[in-house]
Amino acid sequence: MTTQAYCVKCRSKRDMKDEKLITMKNGQRAISGICTVCGTKMFGGKKVAKVKAASRKQTVKTSHVKGKSTQRRK
Repeated sequence: MTTQAYCVKCRSKRDMKDEKLITMKNGQRAISGICTVCGTKMFGGKKVAKVKAASRKQTVKTSHVKGKSTQRRK
């Protein structure tokens, strides 16, 4: 599955190669890559990153809830 984003130099939506899921300074996710036609650096915003992140199966280990004890009170 190739990611499409807007290429400023080609002025149209193009496929990306060498795509990377990045986290910006403000904590939001985005995708960075290179245009397959002209080689310009491309940037896909939040919507593209959400789809890519959701497509990866991530396992999240849950730990105990902070502040709640697992021991019984007497």
